[in-house]
Amino acid sequence: MLAQLSKFVYEPRLRALFDTWSPWAIVTLAAFLRFFGLGYPQTLVFDETYYIKDAFSLSQSGFERDWPAGSDDGFAAGQVPAFADTGSFVVHPPLGKWIISIGMWLFGPGNAFGWRFSVALLGTAAVFLVILVARKLFKSTVWAALAGFFFAIDGVSIVMARTALLDSILMFFVLLAFWFLLLDRERSFGQLFNRPWLLAAGIALGCASAVKWSGAYFLAFFGIYVVASELLANRDTSFVQFAKSAASKFVILVPAAIITYVATWTGWLTTTGGYDRNWSEDIANRWTGLLSWVPTPLQSLWHYHVDAYNFHVGLRTPHSYASSPLSWFFLGRPTSFFYEGLAEGEESCVSPSGCSSAITALGNPFIWWAAIAAIVFLIVVAIRQRDKTANLILLGIAAGYLPWMLYLQRTVFQFYVIAFEPFVVLALVYALAVIWRRTAPERRSRLMAAYATYAFATLAFSLFYLPIWFGTWTPYWFWFLHMPIPSWI
Repeated sequence: MLAQLSKFVYEPRLRALFDTWSPWAIVTLAAFLRFFGLGYPQTLVFDETYYIKDAFSLSQSGFERDWPAGSDDGFAAGQVPAFADTGSFVVHPPLGKWIISIGMWLFGPGNAFGWRFSVALLGTAAVFLVILVARKLFKSTVWAALAGFFFAIDGVSIVMARTALLDSILMFFVLLAFWFLLLDRERSFGQLFNRPWLLAAGIALGCASAVKWSGAYFLAFFGIYVVASELLANRDTSFVQFAKSAASKFVILVPAAIITYVATWTGWLTTTGGYDRNWSEDIANRWTGLLSWVPTPLQSLWHYHVDAYNFHVGLRTPHSYASSPLSWFFLGRPTSFFYEGLAEGEESCVSPSGCSSAITALGNPFIWWAAIAAIVFLIVVAIRQRDKTANLILLGIAAGYLPWMLYLQRTVFQFYVIAFEPFVVLALVYALAVIWRRTAPERRSRLMAAYATYAFATLAFSLFYLPIWFGTWTPYWFWFLHMPIPSWI
């Protein structure tokens, strides 16, 4: 088998076939893992209870509305109840819910497949983006395919793409912005403001922030990177020239993001029923002095954001699946999105131990635990060798993870890692690639065997855990076998 792998790696014709078809094979695999049985369960799981209902009322009214008690049961029965007349206080921007509503428009608001269609589509597209990004960074289709493969088969990536939550949508736009930054980095247009890919990155980051506010952290980190890279690349230029260049990048990136973000609130701004929409209509609330010129709808929007911010920073609601960010990489407390059990004899359950259907956003330990060592390795490489690729990958991880260190007391969940998981996978694969390059050719056969064994072990784990990522009905003992660590239950 090792000889066959060696032939595959070094035989030009086979490599050409691999370079051409492997990305599409991996994307096809990713699509299967994200769309197969997507309509199960026909019930709102976890925070779908907010986003699906918000998406529907948003698409009908231009803003989110309140819903009567028992609405979840109506959606589960495929019969969408009538929403209330009052605007609902929601704490996430509207873009992600607009995107979810597309699937509901295509397949019907009572169809669970339609609820999750848009997220699954972007989750599949993200796998393709990971391959593109990795090929750009590593200059190799083999390593790019491995990155796409790991991302395609990881449990967090699969479950989050099969659930109508906002986080996979956020991840997609962040990854898209990173791709645009890579394209901008390799082009020189000769003019300060002729940077179309940087503009595209700003728009993508505005979209990310318009899905969840944590997208703004990526805007800040990526923006700092753009300016810092300009400084390092032009150390011999005058301060005035550097200031002009840095300012031009700020003007391209940040305003594009802000304008995009505000534009996603168009439905709320152009209607009058949204929560806080009429706040500034009260003369006592209107801004005065230097800010009196600001249109009253934008004043109301700012007030809405203040209310939402106060909610976020004060969120301390106990939850059985809340997880400290310090434990995320160790898979300390994966989030259970759905669990249903049957006793023997109920419906089609014939197992003496009972039957279970569970959906748990549990990452593949072969990926996540190995990535911890890989990230440490990349930090050393970045410091000692000033490796630009390592720095870029660590930038994405830092932007997605480090800000949560400021909110260790908040109620947060482990599945938030999906926002920066592509960079975790890239770190893992890049570490493998660096080790490969540093290994003498005569010793690479053993290393190839180790890598192949590792890849197969990763795949085997994912195949074994697919039932708890799909919600497949299994005997209770079989589900329990998947929970060797008590905190996973």
